[in-house]
Amino acid sequence: MRQSKIAAGFAAPVRHPRSPVTALRLLVFGAVLSTGLMSAPALHAEEPQWRHGLSLMGSVKYPADFKHFDYVNPKAPRGGVLRMGTDGTFDSFNAILPKGNVAAGIGLIYDSLMTSAYDEISTEYGQIAEAVKYPDDFAWVTFRLRPEARWHDGQPLTAEDVVWSFNKLKEFSPQQAFYYRHVVSAEASGPGEVTFRFDEKGNRELPQIVGQLSVMPKHWWEGVGPDGQKRDIGKTTLEPPLGGGAYKIKSFDPGKRVVYERVKDYWAQSLPVSIGQNNFDEIRYEYYRDDTVELEAFKGDQYDVRFENVAKNWATAYDFPAVRENRVILEKFQERGRGVGVGFVMNLRRAKFQDPRVRLALSYAFNYEEINRTVFFGQYERINSYFFGSDLAASGVPAGSELDILQEAKTKGPVPEEVFTKAFTNPVTNDPAQERNNLREAVRLLREAGYVTEGTRLVDGKTKEPLKIEFLINSPSSERFAVPYRQQLSKIGIDLAVRYIDSSQYINRLRSRDYDMIYTGWGQSLSPGNEQLEYFSSGAADREGSRNYAGIRNPAIDYVIQRVIYAKDRAELEAATRALDRLLVWNHYIVPGWTYRFSRMARWDRFSRPETLPYYAEPQFPTIWWWDAEKAAKTGGR
Repeated sequence: MRQSKIAAGFAAPVRHPRSPVTALRLLVFGAVLSTGLMSAPALHAEEPQWRHGLSLMGSVKYPADFKHFDYVNPKAPRGGVLRMGTDGTFDSFNAILPKGNVAAGIGLIYDSLMTSAYDEISTEYGQIAEAVKYPDDFAWVTFRLRPEARWHDGQPLTAEDVVWSFNKLKEFSPQQAFYYRHVVSAEASGPGEVTFRFDEKGNRELPQIVGQLSVMPKHWWEGVGPDGQKRDIGKTTLEPPLGGGAYKIKSFDPGKRVVYERVKDYWAQSLPVSIGQNNFDEIRYEYYRDDTVELEAFKGDQYDVRFENVAKNWATAYDFPAVRENRVILEKFQERGRGVGVGFVMNLRRAKFQDPRVRLALSYAFNYEEINRTVFFGQYERINSYFFGSDLAASGVPAGSELDILQEAKTKGPVPEEVFTKAFTNPVTNDPAQERNNLREAVRLLREAGYVTEGTRLVDGKTKEPLKIEFLINSPSSERFAVPYRQQLSKIGIDLAVRYIDSSQYINRLRSRDYDMIYTGWGQSLSPGNEQLEYFSSGAADREGSRNYAGIRNPAIDYVIQRVIYAKDRAELEAATRALDRLLVWNHYIVPGWTYRFSRMARWDRFSRPETLPYYAEPQFPTIWWWDAEKAAKTGGR
């Protein structure tokens, strides 16, 4: 359920471990009580009560009069400059459009109706909204706005702004229109109140996903810019937009740098959800040509903090004087708030990937164990689930409610027989004999699928077209695992062309589905829901910009996704999610990849943090950290 601002287009893309966007949710059900918890509908419907928070866990942790989150330092000093690095470029500050490269950190200038607590799962507290209510059947939700909410120009943030933002988001972002498709209307329903109405009942997630809405100023976007022309939110722009969040854009150099400064009179700075956060006076994002240049810039103290995605770098690239002198700190933080599904994703919109035997053959040809040993320094685990690392991952063979759901799914569409009889495992290659056996099995599957060997090439037995695959990458570091895979595939006559393109081209080709194969995945929250439609449903398969990268169209999967969304309790949710997991892995839509259940952080020692970090979102940097002048003086540099 939980969709971050990154997913919503209000991204603050700090470098972070290569895993799908973070999502913190554990779906446990109930209706909202006056204390802010959801419980089952009452026998006698009552007038909905205003609540200060929403939780799908059963109850909210913090009472209505809480002072601050437990994981912040309420006395954290404010000041200092944080310099972040990122690669690529940017050409727009318009966060809602599915085109252009949006500047890193743009989410800093906006607030949302509700905001997450990172020491709870699937819990939100009021930010722009001071209270929320909805009926037992979840047919609508109403937010009451804080009267003190203001834009940076001093004008009040109104219900009209909320309605306008929602409508524009649905109009110009196909991904968000799909995500919010069950929200059929938004209206100012009273003084400082906004009501969203749904086209269905019983979808317990809808109040919370609406609460994630970031709000933009209607009067600014419909006003006149410095060039004398009326602004158009349907177009990219490099005019710094007006916001109402904790930061505003101070300066920028197109494509190279953007600087945000803390708003000294930020309207929400004294709210319990804000205390101890947003402590830096400035946050700067410096852009670099590629990751290699970016890493060297970090070593040269050109920026302060780096989240390392590359195992080889973590193992070999951080032996330099500042590390040995403890002026640069290397630290790992455990990731507890997500599962992950990741791998080589095949584009089923291409005819060559329609046959599941071809897809499985590509998995048999992948020698993960050798790559993990020689390229990844043994740091990674290979996934065998789309919810790897969480309790929602399927194991063993299905039984009970999970089996019942799969039997029902079989009446809706094709279900591989192995789903019912086998636990999913990946081919393993621990020695040359296993490698040869796996390659033989790959060839056998390909021959069954109609391919034959002519000379050194594998060709379609009917058309004589050689089996060629273009593997699209946007980072030179990906070549380290792509090249060995290419070599393995060449042994059975498959030509894997590794194509490296820049970030802009890569994004555009993903949006337009112009690829054979990519390496990507999906961050899975601890309580899956509506976002699964965006990832795996038939309705998202041909929608440009969706995250159904494989182009999955399977009625059985569509049915099980609905069972996930409308699960009546936690037990049913777990059974439905594991059933979904089995359908995904046994259809071989990806060659399963690997993950590392820690985030790797390298930082110049100029910062401090609370003693206790949020359990489900370590390290939550930079939100709850602060500039430490004493450490900075000892570290030197800059």
